[in-house]
Amino acid sequence: MNTPALSRPDFLLPKSHAAFVRAGKTIPGGVNSPARAFGGVGGEPPFMARAKGQFLYDIDGHQYIDYIGSWGPMILGHADPRVSSAVTTALELGSSFGAPTERESQIAEAVVAAVPSIEMVRFVSSGTEAAMSAVRVARGVTGRNKIIKMTGHYHGHVDALLVQAGSAATTLGTPNSPGVTPGSVEDTILCPFNDLKAVEQVLTTHPGQIAAVLLEPVAGNMGLVPPRPGYLEGLREITAKHGVILFFDEVMTGFRLALGGAQERFGITPDMTALGKIIGGGLPAAAYGASTKVMGHVSPAGPIYQAGTLSGNPLAMAAGLETLTILRDEPPYHYLEALTERLADGLARVATDAKVPHVVQRVGSMITLFFNPDPIWDYEDAKRSDTKLFARFFWEMLARGVYLPCSQFEAAFVSASHTEADIDHTIEAAADAFQAINR
Repeated sequence: MNTPALSRPDFLLPKSHAAFVRAGKTIPGGVNSPARAFGGVGGEPPFMARAKGQFLYDIDGHQYIDYIGSWGPMILGHADPRVSSAVTTALELGSSFGAPTERESQIAEAVVAAVPSIEMVRFVSSGTEAAMSAVRVARGVTGRNKIIKMTGHYHGHVDALLVQAGSAATTLGTPNSPGVTPGSVEDTILCPFNDLKAVEQVLTTHPGQIAAVLLEPVAGNMGLVPPRPGYLEGLREITAKHGVILFFDEVMTGFRLALGGAQERFGITPDMTALGKIIGGGLPAAAYGASTKVMGHVSPAGPIYQAGTLSGNPLAMAAGLETLTILRDEPPYHYLEALTERLADGLARVATDAKVPHVVQRVGSMITLFFNPDPIWDYEDAKRSDTKLFARFFWEMLARGVYLPCSQFEAAFVSASHTEADIDHTIEAAADAFQAINR
């Protein structure tokens, strides 16, 4: 990959710089997640003071149109008053009990009603935890050890799944982490995304040994990469044939591409699903679910152990339930579709005018502008993108008040708070950014 460019020297963030130096003394790299570190674009991140609607505000006084939405959860926009009110009401009653609450059943019922593959659901606190737990259940239910994972797909920082991962692992050039032992990944088999024949070959080569096939039905952690026509349908057919659990990681796509996620949008029902981000309404929450038969194996109903002190936390459940209720009763999906299509068309137009090699890929309200002249279908395609050019574009956009993901290999998100004026400003900013780059 190309070496990332440095930040724009005339775009100064003195208060953020001081905050970053301070954070680096007590927090590894100054951040609590590598995705925030700006490792893929150089320079230092702005430190945020507040957010409202479609805007972020940093401690240096800049306002940004936000296209990361806390990496996906903020589909309604930041600090939605209805969600904030629900959390405030819950907080007044107590932030955690270590005991069951009725709200857990209410949001579970909302999830079951919305997501085609889920009849029962277990709440956890992060997408990593959801994927880890679901893999354990898949292995326990099938009595098989091996799993198939797609290269470039990210299912959290579980040892067995942190192999050829996307997300910040791709950005930082470390898809395999030190500390992940050979033994922890020996039962993980890699296949390219969108390559059905590769999966068929593995299933044939290892008959009766594969517990599950894992994937993001729409990849968002190597940039936005859609499934090829027929790919998800083919996976559904061959996994059923071999008695293998088909597992959709819908941490990003769940409740975003449709109320029922990617599985509703594409009409493919997996055996198991992981959910996160939107399900917590901006607070830490995630879940995994499947049929009653499969979930009946989970402790205490069954022998497969999984637990969590803050699972089903009252504040997260309140935020998530209110968010899902709004998405059900006031669905924003047609608006999001039209708005994101407007953004995609505009970015493609100004990039073409600037003679910049590119491809814009979009599904619903998820989008990536790849600095690559060819369509992106898998991890190898994505890695051929011009990351140095992306870094320059990122900083030019930031200086113009547009906050994009700080990596070529992360999807951007549009929220219901964005307006056509925001989209048009973003397109104009991109045109100006390309002019600056081409000078």
